[in-house]
Amino acid sequence: MGGFTGQAEPSISQGVRMMFYVLHPNETSFKTIEEVPDYVDKATVYFLVMLVLEMIASWAVKGQSLRVNDGLTSLSAGVMSRLPDVVFRGVEVTTYIYVWNNYRMLELPWDSSWTWWLTFLGVDFAYYWFHRMAHEVNIIWAGHQTHHSSEDYNLTTALRQSFLQKYFSWMFYWPMAFFIPPSVFAVHLQFNLLYQFWIHTEFINNLGPLELILNTPSHHRVHHGRNPYCIDSNYGGTLIIWDRIFGTFVPEKDKVVYGLTHPVNTFDPFDVQMQHCVYMWNTFWSTPGFCNKLSVIFKGPGWGPGKPRLGLSEELPKVTGDEKPYDPTLSTFSQIYASSHFILLLGVYQHMFEAKFLLTQTILLVRILYILLTLTALGYILEKKPRAAVLETVRCSVFLLLQKYGYLSTNIPNFTTICEVIFSICAALWGLQSIRQLFTTKPHKQE
Repeated sequence: MGGFTGQAEPSISQGVRMMFYVLHPNETSFKTIEEVPDYVDKATVYFLVMLVLEMIASWAVKGQSLRVNDGLTSLSAGVMSRLPDVVFRGVEVTTYIYVWNNYRMLELPWDSSWTWWLTFLGVDFAYYWFHRMAHEVNIIWAGHQTHHSSEDYNLTTALRQSFLQKYFSWMFYWPMAFFIPPSVFAVHLQFNLLYQFWIHTEFINNLGPLELILNTPSHHRVHHGRNPYCIDSNYGGTLIIWDRIFGTFVPEKDKVVYGLTHPVNTFDPFDVQMQHCVYMWNTFWSTPGFCNKLSVIFKGPGWGPGKPRLGLSEELPKVTGDEKPYDPTLSTFSQIYASSHFILLLGVYQHMFEAKFLLTQTILLVRILYILLTLTALGYILEKKPRAAVLETVRCSVFLLLQKYGYLSTNIPNFTTICEVIFSICAALWGLQSIRQLFTTKPHKQE
């Protein structure tokens, strides 16, 4: 999402309620698309507060702490997925406006409660079919699989989003553009996404009668499971009624084991985003026959020559419930270092969105590239890759250089001074480690 000027500022009460889709049409109806707030951007503080509360509850109730490597990978994916929105209005809204301007057949009133509620149903219905196709069409799954790659299920998982997914979802919303104003659509597109944040938790079990209508944590846990009974089910966004109507609803039964049927086993942000694209590319070229090649793209992820469209359920890996997530040992220092530098990155990231209409295209591009460099470097640290020290030395040096020339300035008090000290020390320490590794690495014997 993104690209709204956000003239209307939601109050704190509205901010809390928007996370649960509990808002009145009168509060969220706008005449023009320019008036629609960027609710997703304004939800950042609510994301963080709820994440912290869940971490505290997890530690206090279960005695478990958040896995830093998995959590940071999810947050990195969330940051990466929104970077294009700094420069471009979201493709879903852009294409919707194009259809509305050129092909609309009827113009429903933007300030009508009936229009608001009809759009609520329409967006959720369209999302159901997009989400279902994202699991049943391999090329769309190539984007959506990022969201399912986490082997944990908590609020960070909700933010593990693909930057490719939105380039497939837009077409499912087009029919609404024939009669529903873009400003109304843009509101519900955001709220539908925000609602799905809080359902990514294990702390809420059963919501009683609401389970019949709403998509709940219990329903969505099933959707994220790799148990055979969980596969291809519970696609709803806000409502679960579509799954009940179209036969894709499955209640929570056995203990859910989360993640992909074939785990990616990496915390590298680009691998998490692109691994299935690489797999598809290799499969496409290794599969004989033109029709079979097309099937690799447009049939299910489990399809192969001679198999049904969605593959064979008996070929799914068995799940015992004793599976252990990919979790290479990481020192306490590395966990604290990666977490603190990610928090510092959020200062640059958040300011970039707040000031994107004031910053030049050059500064925005430089910031985007720096953010991608940071996410890559932190991924190297989480993966304990041999070149992590060299890359982090480069990143810290680049930060100091960019900040000196004003490319990374923010409106956070003392941010510049604090970062200069931190990054100078880090650049020196990582530089020393790089030199040490250079002299302690044994040369390969010549054949």
